[in-house]
Amino acid sequence: MKPFVRLSVLFFVALSTFSAFAEPAKVSKDGQPEYLRIVSEDDKVMAVKVGTGDKAVTIQRTMTSCAKNKGWLQPLIPVAGSHPVTELEVLASLNDKDSMLIDMRQQDHFVEGTIPTAINIPYTEVALRLNELGCEKTSGAWNCTNAKKVYAFCNGPVCPQSPIAMKAMVRDGFPADKIYYYRGGMLDWEALGFTTVEGEF
Repeated sequence: MKPFVRLSVLFFVALSTFSAFAEPAKVSKDGQPEYLRIVSEDDKVMAVKVGTGDKAVTIQRTMTSCAKNKGWLQPLIPVAGSHPVTELEVLASLNDKDSMLIDMRQQDHFVEGTIPTAINIPYTEVALRLNELGCEKTSGAWNCTNAKKVYAFCNGPVCPQSPIAMKAMVRDGFPADKIYYYRGGMLDWEALGFTTVEGEF
């Protein structure tokens, strides 16, 4: 390929990539962008200002076709002792007999599409169903000595469902060091082009 043609192709690719990330915000009925929370519901942080004077910039999060869900940013480690994981660790876990991949979203989302081999235990039910994760109930309390390693996910980095479930699991006796949090969830999984399957019961 000639240098000029190669340079033109690189410029086109760079421009296309920039355009994909510089997507304009969707506007609401009144013509204004729809602004979304950055952090937790309690804090309701909607903007972060950086710099001073003429160089000050306000960073906001606006709804776009890429920002598929409206939650708020979740920490990489929602429960002390749990482990953040990427797609590579999730892939490695799929053939591990001591691990379970749990889709903690509501049932209707699971049915539409999920990560292959995932089991659906909605975040509102997981603390009641620890027996499915290898725990036993004795004398009214959960014994999780033989618990499986749980790889948990929901809709993505702004989805609070799996972090809520993890906190409930640990509160009820599940060992935090056996929880592996895939924060990227379905948003990142699909964006990266990985295979999905319809959820089954």
